[in-house]
Amino acid sequence: MTRILLISGSTRDGSTNTAALRTVAALAPPGIDTHLYPGLRELPAFVPGADPEDFSAVAALRAELAAADAVLVCTPEYAGTLPGSMKNLLDWTVGTADLHEKPTAWLTVAVPGRGEGAVATLSTVLGYVGAEVVERACARLPVLAADLGEDGLVRPPEFRDGVSVVLAELAAHLAN
Repeated sequence: MTRILLISGSTRDGSTNTAALRTVAALAPPGIDTHLYPGLRELPAFVPGADPEDFSAVAALRAELAAADAVLVCTPEYAGTLPGSMKNLLDWTVGTADLHEKPTAWLTVAVPGRGEGAVATLSTVLGYVGAEVVERACARLPVLAADLGEDGLVRPPEFRDGVSVVLAELAAHLAN
């Protein structure tokens, strides 16, 4: 069984980023187990030199990352870059090698012309921590609030088809 950790960079209830990842989870084919990381709001501010195990939320993040075969991130862009909470999560992985050589991809749900700053920063930080970015599994699949169904999942077939490609590319990468 392949386990993919889904990380939303949004702390907002009703986020299209989180809805996109819930949809990824709902569409995961047999053989792929997904888990939506629940602890972004609980992570303490990064403290350089601190032992990550001294913070239960950081220890839980590290356990989630260790259990994952791959990571899929979906994050909004705030003020031209990653939201502080998402950058904070990544900062906690700098000295721990939790993402080192971990197959990682991102899903951007921003409309064209938006989100490039978040993707650029995410790419830089993932490179810095040594994550194995699976470029073929990275995608832009725009989602509007109006695209969400009453169940909170993304409805448009174009999005759902794109998610199937993202999951297939991650699975193919892991199989090699």
